Amino acid sequence: MTTSDARDPIALLSRALDQAGVIIAKVSPDQAALPTPCQSWDVRALVNHIVHDVRGFVENAKGGAFRQGDDDVIGDKWIDAYGAAAADLLAAWEQPGATEGTITLSFGEVPQTWLMGQQIADLAVHAWDVAKATGRSTDLDAGVGELALDWGRANLLPEFRGDEASGKVFGPEVAVPDDAALYERVAGFFGRDPSAWV
Repeated sequence: MTTSDARDPIALLSRALDQAGVIIAKVSPDQAALPTPCQSWDVRALVNHIVHDVRGFVENAKGGAFRQGDDDVIGDKWIDAYGAAAADLLAAWEQPGATEGTITLSFGEVPQTWLMGQQIADLAVHAWDVAKATGRSTDLDAGVGELALDWGRANLLPEFRGDEASGKVFGPEVAVPDDAALYERVAGFFGRDPSAWV
């Protein structure tokens, strides 16, 4: 990670988007039904969810509300659907004034760039999910992973966690060794069990 990247959240977001895109592009058709660390979704459903997330992030970046969906938005061309959403997200954040000001959330007022940290964290975790599910390397971008872990530790409070039946996005933290690889620590913090996906 360069010094300029460390100071530039848009550069880190771009890297997080690229990283997830590379992993999605390597998924083969016969892997679509494989289970993932997201218990409710197989690989195809998880990729569809990621594209929904990125589309919702575009609305966030424009000052609108995030709306999740479960309709099929990837068809047979997953990477094309993902790539279009990723390009839209970067374009939205690159608009003049997009990173300025504050927004009001249920727990208080935060800088507009808080949303970008949330988006990077989401992309980092789901990149790990898809990589693990499809047998790819999880030795991923350290700068993205470090930001995801820092953002999570600062913002993912216990009251925001729960099992999938409760409608929570992230489960309870799973303890991993302090010397575990960065993305295993990221996965554990965000409620995944890396030991179940060796």
